[in-house]
Amino acid sequence: MILEIPAVAWLPLLPLLIVLASATVVLLLDLFLEPGDRDVLAGPAIFGLGVAAVAAAVLWGRDEQTLAASFVLDNYALFFDMLFCVAAGLTLLMSVDYLAAAGVRSGDYYSLVLFATAGMIIMAGANDLVVIFLGLEVMSVAVYVLAGIATREVRSNEAALKYFLLGAFATGFLLFGIALVYGATGTVRLDEIAVVVSRGTGEGRELLTLGIVLLLVGFGFKVAAVPFHVWTPDVYEGAPTSITALMAVGVKAAGFAAFTRVFLECFGTVAADWTALVWGLAALTMTLGNLFAIAQSNIKRMLAYSSIAHAGYLLVALVAGGEAGGAALLFYLLAYAAMNLGAFAVVIALGRAGEPNEAIERYAGLGFRKPLLALAMGVFLLSLTGVPPFVGFAGKFYVFTAAVASGHVGLAVIGVLNSAVSAYYYIWVIVMMYMREGTDEPLPFASRPYLATTIGIAVAATLLLGLFPGPFFTMAKSGILSLG
Repeated sequence: MILEIPAVAWLPLLPLLIVLASATVVLLLDLFLEPGDRDVLAGPAIFGLGVAAVAAAVLWGRDEQTLAASFVLDNYALFFDMLFCVAAGLTLLMSVDYLAAAGVRSGDYYSLVLFATAGMIIMAGANDLVVIFLGLEVMSVAVYVLAGIATREVRSNEAALKYFLLGAFATGFLLFGIALVYGATGTVRLDEIAVVVSRGTGEGRELLTLGIVLLLVGFGFKVAAVPFHVWTPDVYEGAPTSITALMAVGVKAAGFAAFTRVFLECFGTVAADWTALVWGLAALTMTLGNLFAIAQSNIKRMLAYSSIAHAGYLLVALVAGGEAGGAALLFYLLAYAAMNLGAFAVVIALGRAGEPNEAIERYAGLGFRKPLLALAMGVFLLSLTGVPPFVGFAGKFYVFTAAVASGHVGLAVIGVLNSAVSAYYYIWVIVMMYMREGTDEPLPFASRPYLATTIGIAVAATLLLGLFPGPFFTMAKSGILSLG
């Protein structure tokens, strides 16, 4: 008997293959470069991400499957592919000037970011619970190492260890949930699960419900939803700031990419079994995230709790569901990426070798000493608050409008009130920059052109997406409509 290997359609894998090839090239080049020359590795890494993003844009509108239908190419996956590549590219761009000061080996760093991005792409395109798990592990292992890559920093080592231990614990819940869903439906393919669930699982309904709850725990850890958020402040503070930005944007977006595909595509017909639970998680995540952020004196810990609160706003969109809720969720992730990457780039700009300058009081007087840097930070903070005309306002408008339209008025009211609470700690930083005297002088941007470029791109994106959200929301809507 001759074993026939089924043909593989390579086109749906193109963005993934480009990113993996770029990571391999960076690893090989690293072997032949002297330590002082390794900064040039950012070039092929960013170029590879750019080519992958362009490939995803060119493939927009195609709907194909490969690897026995366990991986799909649709607008939903392509939307996230472009988001991941741009976010990772900006992370690398802001890292070029940062790595030397942090004492991090460039080749390892760039290749690990690319491998993490590959894991994110797998999660977004997976049509199989096991493939989602594989993508999650590819991403997570790379990020675990990146969180502790500043080996001379004790808090970086501590962050990596905490993230690894708690991540492994959460992975156990996810795997157990996958096993229970398989037991209830007889399959791990998402489209097949959706068919079985829509027809009813009979005596396996309780098993399916328990599986859904365990999946919710696993995904809740990755998106930093309360009460699965306990790792977030310490890991965000301890990890290198550029990696904190990647975790806050890329890892969160990948978690929501898989979370949304599984829950809206597979379990949409039994939404009554999980909507109330996610409703409670959304309200709790928004509220506790914002309340704890108020008490922080470290800017990275404040942004960590802010990230938790924004996970709550994204959960509101998931609760709303349907076309409006799904499109709002995708657009909000795009908006959050622009303003959050910019905010962490400013945090890097205020740091020096051996002096991270992360205390909020260090921002005192920045508006007079570095007016352009302070203006950029003000744009990001006002956008995170939800002040028009910045993109944060458009993102929250779409999310809360979808919640009201779906009948979840109470959750929308809680979200609006939480946005008002968040204004306190965001605007407090602006007050420090413009109404307090300070003496700390950041390094000139002339010595860090890549970081200045990153901040400029983030400011432009925050303004552009806020002033002209329509085309991008239409793209997000096209992405969510491509789900089965």
